[in-house]
Amino acid sequence: MLKFLAQGEVPKGSCEDEPMDSTMDDAVAGDFALINKLDIQCDLKTLSDDVKESLESEGKNSKKEEPQELLQSQDFVGEKLGSGEPSHSVKVHTVPKPGKGADLSKPPCRKAKEIRKERKRLKLMQQNPAGELEGFQAQGHPSSLFPPKAKSNQPKSLEDLIFESLPENASHKLEVRLVPVSFEDPEFKSSFSQSFSLYVKYQVAIHQDPPDECGKTEFTRFLCSSPLEAETPPNGPDCGYGSFHQQYWLDGKIIAVGVIDILPNCVSSVYLYYDPDYSFLSLGVYSALREIAFTRQLHEKTSQLSYYYMGFYIHSCPKMKYKGQYRPSDLLCPETYVWVPIEQCLPSLENSKYCRFNQDPEAVDEDRSTEPDRLQVFHKRAIMPYGVYKKQQKDPSEEAAVLQYASLVGQKCSERMLLFRN
Repeated sequence: MLKFLAQGEVPKGSCEDEPMDSTMDDAVAGDFALINKLDIQCDLKTLSDDVKESLESEGKNSKKEEPQELLQSQDFVGEKLGSGEPSHSVKVHTVPKPGKGADLSKPPCRKAKEIRKERKRLKLMQQNPAGELEGFQAQGHPSSLFPPKAKSNQPKSLEDLIFESLPENASHKLEVRLVPVSFEDPEFKSSFSQSFSLYVKYQVAIHQDPPDECGKTEFTRFLCSSPLEAETPPNGPDCGYGSFHQQYWLDGKIIAVGVIDILPNCVSSVYLYYDPDYSFLSLGVYSALREIAFTRQLHEKTSQLSYYYMGFYIHSCPKMKYKGQYRPSDLLCPETYVWVPIEQCLPSLENSKYCRFNQDPEAVDEDRSTEPDRLQVFHKRAIMPYGVYKKQQKDPSEEAAVLQYASLVGQKCSERMLLFRN
């Protein structure tokens, strides 16, 4: 993205170098943009520790065995943040495990040029205590785009990469606008037509939807009608809580829209649609990284807003599996409803499409429904506990339906939400 904005450079190979998952040869790059998220909880700690670990693991044979996908992910982050190069320019293959022969049809496990370049950078840092890297540039990058960083020997952070300053004569201008999803908002209203046209183009090209199924009614119901009410509390972020469209404007036109919900504890990413003509920019990856950086920015103002939710993770589906490449992240145990690091979940998911992630066989859902009579029911324009409501009912199937609802939402929510019965 930086190369394209600064110099207008279009990466060679375009879609094939999507770095989300190096094993997804059959996946179309555009499908990586399908971020309709609910369940993955990503801790937003600083990435420098992860990068440091990945660089160290490449320099020596670590005794700690980790899943191959994790190693691939760390290599990707380490290259991207450590060398100052845009992520799409690096494709890394992990070292074969002992006892398994190397696949000679693939490139070497890590490009020798990359290793030499990294060693040279680290050596210069050690020789110069101030961390000034005069005269050392990543190969192929003009000094105006990647100037030497003075007095810093830390890997670049996500924010450093995203908000890299561009030269005054940059080829393109990118602006990201956060627009509330409301037809009463003038900015949302004025950009609606262009945003809708982009949605139709994306759905038809990427998902092969028939154009007659991509009308304004469907678009509005899918991505513009939100159950969330906008709220701007004094202790919340300046933008407030609610549903938003994060619009990516390139040279005055919208090329992508990320649909997100900003909530008291998290940013939940709902969907992304973009212009297929710009698939070479890996907009699915770029928008996810922008949303993570945005969540960290909100966290600085509102400390309890600490997580980024990427939605359902389906291990056997390439369109969903890429989400596991963002680390550190957790999956929700479907039986005990506790968050479990994804590294612990992957071996089980390799063996079974459905599995319990919590390894403690004695563990149960601590918020399971224990007092269903306290469940709140809305019946005949009146709110009442289920214990009162059930005395008025004679249908035996009614109790089974209500108890199933109670088991699904848990005790706390069953007392805060209203179950409508007619």
